[in-house]
Amino acid sequence: MRMNRTNQMFLLGLVACGPAMGASITDLGTLGGFGSWAYGVNASGQVVGSAVTSDLESHPFVWSAATGMADLGTLDGNYGEAHGINASGQVVGYVDGPGVTGRAFLWSAGGGMTDLGTLGGTFSLAYGINADGEVVGGAATSTGANHAFLWTAGVGMTDLGTLGGSFSNAYAINAGGQVVGEASTSGGASHAFLWSAGGGMTQLGILGNFGTGRGINSAGQVVGDSYTTDNGLFDPFGYKGEEPFPLGGGGGVGTATGINNRGQIAGYSYNATGNLDLVAYWYSGGVVTDLNTLLPANSGWQLEKATAINDAGQIVGYGINPDGQTHAFLLDTAAPEPGSIVLLLSGSAILVIKRRTTLASLRFRRKHLGIR
Repeated sequence: MRMNRTNQMFLLGLVACGPAMGASITDLGTLGGFGSWAYGVNASGQVVGSAVTSDLESHPFVWSAATGMADLGTLDGNYGEAHGINASGQVVGYVDGPGVTGRAFLWSAGGGMTDLGTLGGTFSLAYGINADGEVVGGAATSTGANHAFLWTAGVGMTDLGTLGGSFSNAYAINAGGQVVGEASTSGGASHAFLWSAGGGMTQLGILGNFGTGRGINSAGQVVGDSYTTDNGLFDPFGYKGEEPFPLGGGGGVGTATGINNRGQIAGYSYNATGNLDLVAYWYSGGVVTDLNTLLPANSGWQLEKATAINDAGQIVGYGINPDGQTHAFLLDTAAPEPGSIVLLLSGSAILVIKRRTTLASLRFRRKHLGIR
């Protein structure tokens, strides 16, 4: 169902670079080890991700400008990633290790880390949380299948089902409770879906054989991907209603990883030759901009992946810092007002995808999901 390498799709073509604008970058550091990766940011600039400790374990973290990076722990495990944080500072992600087998968690400053359980199986992973504390992700059922879930306080996990197949995963939820992800059909293909409490799971359609929804804003605009076996790459497409249409591009592959309420998109691309040279970018005001062009001259950074963006235009991700190490970053952009993207996105979605390249994360997905 998935390729055995981390090829991704490309959004709108990295053929245009925006004008150099002032931006400041913050190295978020580590937990005493050699690397860190940021995956989520909230409206106040709090960042979550994963970082290596002095014991060479990888733990989920939350970072703020006031307190720096804090280790959230791993229950009884030795590996974890934090992927989402809401305005209240509640954090979601998953942990794994010798004492705990793949568990989605909800963390809060007053309550610590809570195991969210499963759908009757052996593991779960959480990716997104909204302002109401509703959590989405994927979890094993009693039959061993992986299904998307919605977790709410006092209710627990609700199985969101599939599109007729045996697999689904949810990656993001907006303020209105709309959920996006991927789900398999009875024919075995995987399609992007949009789920709501009133309408259930709706197939968004694809241009090729597979598709995934990765992010959604309050207006219901989605980012995700399409994969075809024709060229073996993830290809760009968007939506008008539920119907996909090609976006074109510069011949590369990559992903869009997040969209804010201003319609600005963060992501990354491989270069146009298909090599694994990564470039973090954002799309704002109708222009795709290499984030490296916003940095001060001779900053020493090479920004590789932009993974999330908030409404203030703060972008998080990871790249190579001046010391040659992979570190999480927070980039404060001088954000222009959104322009033509509103026309492009009206009524729905731009879809592209995200794949993580940390070896521990890849091993975890193969161990528990048999995919990715």
